[in-house]
Amino acid sequence: RAMYHPEQQYLDLMQSILDSGDRRIDRTGVGTLSLFGAMARFSLRDGTVPILTTKRVYWKTAVKEMLWFLTGGTNIRPLLAQNVRIWTDWPLDRYRKATGEAISQEDFEARILADAGFAAQWGELGPVYGKQWRRWAGPDGREHDQIATLVETLRTNPGSRRMIFHGWNVAELDRMALPPCHMVYQFHVAQGRLNCLMFQRSVDLLLGAPFNYVGTVALQLMLAQQAGLEPGDFVWMAGDVHLYLNHLDQAREQLARQPRPWPTMRLTRHPASIDDYRIEDFSVEDYHPHAAI
Repeated sequence: RAMYHPEQQYLDLMQSILDSGDRRIDRTGVGTLSLFGAMARFSLRDGTVPILTTKRVYWKTAVKEMLWFLTGGTNIRPLLAQNVRIWTDWPLDRYRKATGEAISQEDFEARILADAGFAAQWGELGPVYGKQWRRWAGPDGREHDQIATLVETLRTNPGSRRMIFHGWNVAELDRMALPPCHMVYQFHVAQGRLNCLMFQRSVDLLLGAPFNYVGTVALQLMLAQQAGLEPGDFVWMAGDVHLYLNHLDQAREQLARQPRPWPTMRLTRHPASIDDYRIEDFSVEDYHPHAAI
């Protein structure tokens, strides 16, 4: 008898959307099939991590994005310097509308990288994730570093029920390129293990969720190491879970594949603080996925 593979939770959710998702027009105009309310639970106890095997996930891109969030940065330039291009659409659209210039994405990115002044003007995303995580502005002007507070609490009061950070800063939503999708992270320590629950209000199951799993698990490994804990469970929760109507064939292709054993992820050194991690500190082994989709 085959063991139940934890990736099956993801595949079952995808099948549910295809079977009974509500068909609707969305922000992009493409249209989606949408379900409301989902959960998956992944154990990290044996060193394995939920990097999907039914298609290749470019895990380094997701980890680089998470490391960028932790810097508190909100400009795409450092991302582009690491060949991460997932945030370019919004600044590019703003630039084209403001200037009327029909610039290609490649040329726009090249200008961002070549010209710091241009990047400062056109590469900004507004007060997105990193700003809220590290520099949430209170009404009195004080800035709140939610990540530093979390690390301190994990070390000094791990039984706390208030180990949370979140990005849904109502007062600043209208200035963000995109309001946060993965918006609430809550942590729980039991038997020397760090558990993480991440809630996202909205998720593109085909393209977004696999990245969100990897980024969150990378964060969980870093936080556990900084607090002297072992990784426990990652619990993923979502509100509006959807597939775009132009991705349904790809979803069916993925559903036809059998999951393979999870890979492992480990940290190769112990940086001095949560701010000192680099992509080179992450080692993924035994990752043998099906082809990319």
